[in-house]
Amino acid sequence: MKKSIRFGLVGYKFMGKAHSNALARLPMFFDLPAEIDRAVLCGRDPEWVRDAADKLGWREIETDYKKLCERSDIDVIDITAPSNAHKDIALAAAAGGKHIFCEKPLALTLADSREMLEAANKAGVRHAIGFNYRFAPAVQLAKKLIDEGKLGKIFHFRGSFLQDWIIDPEFPKVWRLDKKVCGSGSLGDLGAHVIDMARFLVGDIKTVTGMAKTFVPFRPAAGRMEGLSASGNSGGALEPVDVDDATSFVCEFENGALGLFEATRFAQGHKNDMSFEVNGEKGSIRFHFERMNELEYFCASDEPGEQGWRLIQVSEGIHPYWAHWWPTGHVIGFPETFCHELYEFIRCIDEQRDCAPNFADGVKCAQIMEAVDLSVERRAWVDVDSL
Repeated sequence: MKKSIRFGLVGYKFMGKAHSNALARLPMFFDLPAEIDRAVLCGRDPEWVRDAADKLGWREIETDYKKLCERSDIDVIDITAPSNAHKDIALAAAAGGKHIFCEKPLALTLADSREMLEAANKAGVRHAIGFNYRFAPAVQLAKKLIDEGKLGKIFHFRGSFLQDWIIDPEFPKVWRLDKKVCGSGSLGDLGAHVIDMARFLVGDIKTVTGMAKTFVPFRPAAGRMEGLSASGNSGGALEPVDVDDATSFVCEFENGALGLFEATRFAQGHKNDMSFEVNGEKGSIRFHFERMNELEYFCASDEPGEQGWRLIQVSEGIHPYWAHWWPTGHVIGFPETFCHELYEFIRCIDEQRDCAPNFADGVKCAQIMEAVDLSVERRAWVDVDSL
């Protein structure tokens, strides 16, 4: 009989649903080293969390994350609560000897991120961070092409994450627009994914300079919030927005490549458009998440007159993770990226090896974001390792 890995999930809205769905589907498609026990769902409101547990398939509920982290019948604490809760939950989980999966960003500040990494390492537990875009098969193929030298020396990384869901100035001030809860606006919510993608594909970033803008400085107070939607409170009260609506920055990588980054929630027509292009001496690749089963590849060694961008449909059994899913051409989507990252997390727990990405990657991302914020404030270049 397989051993069981008993999960305690903190948070049950957008990301909580994504993780619950992944944990439920994994045993259907993947050969796992252990059974997944969706044991306890944790949230502050007992009525809401009970309703969510029934819908999402969790056996028990808890309203106090500290009690959850102290339970001897829980192996993993999975953190999908808002960003301002990550640190305290992770520290309690580490103190309780639990393995930890935490959604990005790791914490509100670089100092808090470092504290979380130190606590997890000191406790000797496995830790992972939710950069799920790494786990699209096309991105895994992009990584493989780069690592195999198909692009040669890398010259450029160009990445963006574009959305348009808060352009309406009447859209309420949800928690993602409140600095004390989210820590950062478009940079931390969207740009963090692009930063991690750049590090995953190209390498560490040496120095940055950026600019940021808040286009709507005041918004109606929010009522009930659900995922990326919300209703405004009546009465017309306006509250200040203290995070960025858009941030752009340029960088130099440690290997000498140049980077260009853009994160915004004010790009009409873009719903969840995370994209990147990498240019090297031997070729280029480009990817758009809204077409996540495709990778475009240009090979400079093709014969003259036959050169051009080729479209690779990353939906065959030879591509990463695909053998677990459907026949060739039967595409997968956003939810499957969570299946892939949690599958890797469970394997790391079973094999007692470090996860990738883990809290160290979260710290590095926080370090780069803090350098960008400082560069915006100073209107100057900032060395990442100076922080």
